[in-house]
Amino acid sequence: MTNGPVSRSKISTWWICGLLLCASTINYMDRQTLANVSQRIITEFELSKEQYGYIETAFGLAFAAGALLFGVIADRTNVRWLYPIVLLLWSMMGFLTGFVETYAGLLLCRLFLGLFEAGHWPCALKTTYRLLPPESRALGNSVLQSGTAIGAIVTPVIMLRMLTDAPGSWRPVFQIIAAVGAIWAVLWVVSTRSEDLAPVPAAGDASGTAPGTGDTFVSAVLSRKFLLLVVIVVAINACWHLFRVWMPQFLMQGRNYTEKEMLGFMFWYNTSTDVGCLSAGLLTRRLHRGGFSVHWSRCVTFGICAVLVALGGLIPWLPAGPGLTTVLLLVAAGSLGLFPCYYSFSQELSTRHQGKVLGLLGTIAWITSSPLHPLFGKWIDQTKSYDMGMALTCGLPLFAFVVLAGLWPAHDTMEDASPVKSNA
Repeated sequence: MTNGPVSRSKISTWWICGLLLCASTINYMDRQTLANVSQRIITEFELSKEQYGYIETAFGLAFAAGALLFGVIADRTNVRWLYPIVLLLWSMMGFLTGFVETYAGLLLCRLFLGLFEAGHWPCALKTTYRLLPPESRALGNSVLQSGTAIGAIVTPVIMLRMLTDAPGSWRPVFQIIAAVGAIWAVLWVVSTRSEDLAPVPAAGDASGTAPGTGDTFVSAVLSRKFLLLVVIVVAINACWHLFRVWMPQFLMQGRNYTEKEMLGFMFWYNTSTDVGCLSAGLLTRRLHRGGFSVHWSRCVTFGICAVLVALGGLIPWLPAGPGLTTVLLLVAAGSLGLFPCYYSFSQELSTRHQGKVLGLLGTIAWITSSPLHPLFGKWIDQTKSYDMGMALTCGLPLFAFVVLAGLWPAHDTMEDASPVKSNA
């Protein structure tokens, strides 16, 4: 067993990356179903925007706890078995959401959905780290992350076909989407090998890792790069999730879209996020092959995506029409394109403690962003406007880029340290 990329054929490697894409798709389908019917649920359960915001907060805080919990577990157990377990658990919570009759029941289902969905990222990112060499990780992470966009693309299409004017017609959608997880779990177990995804042993044991490498959890968390990544992930996470949660309601109430028009636009919005995500990975690889270092190929790509998101600052001055549509699609492409680069930076912090480090970063991101939803909902209840909050949020990734470009250590040795044994 090695600490770096494992030996696999190119086809096998990218097949598994395709399964990661499918897991992300299922993850976001289970998550986005609620956002796409949020107005129906607010009406049916007689909720204020602030109360709906607390539902998202329950999900986010549980996700924060789960990120660290499953990060620790992923470092100690074999991801081949952990991954399908957490996916089946979150699918079960999505299935049960279709049966809830009370606000308290809805809160509980979303809380446990967030807890179990958090296990997806430590498992998936440990997989791309083990399978891919440094110069291909941003592309692998793009494939992984693009599944979130595909999930968000497919969900409105399913909604358009299944929703009727009848109360409760949203319930079967949760149950159908949740059932897909069982198929994925079987494909994952059949396609992976235990030796590829086993935990990395302690330094100095049979793995051949030399003692005294400094790869400890404490050293990773106290490093300058970790502190910079905290700033970066808080910024990009807050922006991405504010748009994810509130975009359908912004379109319907802020710009007078009908529900059908909103669902149609969300299809194109999420298609744009997928294009941006995959383009970020391809651009990073192209820049590296053109002579950029691994670090600067990721950094330049991150900066381009941050500029696209910053265009959202124009939202308060744009009525419904081609101008607003263009800006929102560019924001969509940039906002998801940020994440493959961020994940690639974070994967270099530690080998043996990667799950815990990534989990802690996720915990910090969700703890800071989740309480924003009830506050934003309360702001909407009071002002009847979504515009300024969304516009201000779009500046956060640009601030993150300034931090990344200006303060990241000049000499990054870990990104090229692991042996390249993959054909990817």
